[in-house]
Amino acid sequence: MTDFIGKLRGIVGERGLITEEDAKHPYLTDWRDNYLGTALAVVRPGTTEEVAAVVGLCIDDKVAVVPQGGNTGMMGGGTPHRDGREIVLSLNRMNRVIEVDAIGYTMTVEAGVILKTIQDRAAEHDRLFPLSLAAEGSCTIGGNLSTNAGGVQVLQYGNARQLVLGLEVVTPQGEIWNGLRALKKDNTGYDLRDLYLGAEGTLGIITKAVLKLWPKPKDVATAWTAVRDPQAAVTLLSGAHAASEDNVTSCELMARQGIDFVLKHNPGATDPLTERHDWYVLLEWSSTRSRRAGDNATGLAEKMEAYLGEAMESGLVVDAAIAQNEAQARAFWALRENHTESQKREGPSIKHDISVSVSKIPAFMTEGLQAMKRVLPECRPVPFGHVGDGNIHFNCMAPAGWDRARFAPHIEPISAAVYDLVVAHGGSISAEHGIGQLKVDELAHYRSRVELDTMRAIKRALDPQNLMNPGKIVRI
Repeated sequence: MTDFIGKLRGIVGERGLITEEDAKHPYLTDWRDNYLGTALAVVRPGTTEEVAAVVGLCIDDKVAVVPQGGNTGMMGGGTPHRDGREIVLSLNRMNRVIEVDAIGYTMTVEAGVILKTIQDRAAEHDRLFPLSLAAEGSCTIGGNLSTNAGGVQVLQYGNARQLVLGLEVVTPQGEIWNGLRALKKDNTGYDLRDLYLGAEGTLGIITKAVLKLWPKPKDVATAWTAVRDPQAAVTLLSGAHAASEDNVTSCELMARQGIDFVLKHNPGATDPLTERHDWYVLLEWSSTRSRRAGDNATGLAEKMEAYLGEAMESGLVVDAAIAQNEAQARAFWALRENHTESQKREGPSIKHDISVSVSKIPAFMTEGLQAMKRVLPECRPVPFGHVGDGNIHFNCMAPAGWDRARFAPHIEPISAAVYDLVVAHGGSISAEHGIGQLKVDELAHYRSRVELDTMRAIKRALDPQNLMNPGKIVRI
């Protein structure tokens, strides 16, 4: 492969090529340390033209391409296989914000821009880019779009798919499709954009995007509430839409087990409430209407206080604290956002990124917890997530003191019990994390033949050599 490596070096230069094993390692393993692959090289192009040239070379040499963003995924979608003839194509050098159009409420960026950078640039122009998730300080927009990321504000703004107007993509033929159109209406044939969003790099490589922006909220109210059970959480959310005048931005449900892990593994974290409770809801309302001096209109904090007071009288809410300033609101959010990292520090776990309709969450939660315990009575369930859009991270921690080897035999039966129940409730086995290589078999089991055949037909048509992230989502 000396000649192939030399040709790669000729395209991307020394700065854009990593061949030393130690230097390659961070790109070859996933964030959860579930996968460790091999790669002929890690290639870091600096332009779309370089990406296209690299793909063209790989076509000629029959080398597969594994696109990678910030490498923060949960499903192994950006990790190469152990024995594959592959390169990792990292987009982390393509990290320019090309344009912010504050008048048109759009931002054009390269795929390697960190999500937090996009949020900050939007804020500098008094605008909002609403995609928000725990990994926002290290994940990249290309990875977010390739997995159709969700996050904590889907309830109000939608998944990543709803936040994009146009894309630039390098196809499996090494050609460049320029679809960077900032148009809200474009009915000229098939919507090619939607083929690549959520495709996890199996149909092409997203290199640039035109993103939608929104007005920056001027009035935000955040509350940490204890509720009696998941049914109370869903009922609280239902009433909040009207009480907030349709300004509910986020509604996150958490069980006590997850809070205990966060408090244990994050020094400085504190419980907002005096008493311990089984279930919590983090509720946030936001509005673009600013409150000016002398303005007699009731702000969101006052409306939220009144609504939660009524909820406490009716028994929906057991206790509550409303953030008095931005620092306190951030502390509330830290308890939610540190769930995943805290579980990683606690020990082995199974991630079930599932969704059911909001009204079915209470029944699913009851039955799902029972299903886990029937398989492994000593397991420690950690359900949490976006109750506002029906997406629950229905995770299962190994019993205290167990290592991965001891826990491994229980993973498949626990997951099967959970996924069978999800499908019985009309839900999805993957809500926002994607399929990657972790859920390929599950997708093949739970999706219909028609759906799978259609996916494979699209894959074969666009990538006949199966060189774009092979073995991810579907096998052909």
